[in-house]
Amino acid sequence: MLQPPHSSLQVAAVPAQRVPARGRDQDAPWHTEAVCRRDEAGLFFAPSKEPTAARLSREEAAKRVCARCPVMVECREHALLQPEPYGVWGGLTAAERRVVLARRRRREVELKKAARATANRIAG
Repeated sequence: MLQPPHSSLQVAAVPAQRVPARGRDQDAPWHTEAVCRRDEAGLFFAPSKEPTAARLSREEAAKRVCARCPVMVECREHALLQPEPYGVWGGLTAAERRVVLARRRRREVELKKAARATANRIAG
């Protein structure tokens, strides 16, 4: 049986990423500080055919764990950059991460358009 990614964090299956030190060893990968390493991984990933009410309750419980995690931002960015298709990572569900990614893509397009418009005004 495959283990959910939060369980696999314990065996460092997630690529090590360096983050600015915040009172911890600067060379340690972010996931060594993850609170979810100490919690049940099932909280972060849906069982098959989970009823909607149960899923929402489980996701809220997972988000509460994330809220007290010292590496929540690093975890969230990891999930957005990978992108992780399942589970709660960095306090966001997969659906919430899709929204964030879509917003980032739209913002990038808008910034590129604005830069081109500025360059055209300067050149013109």
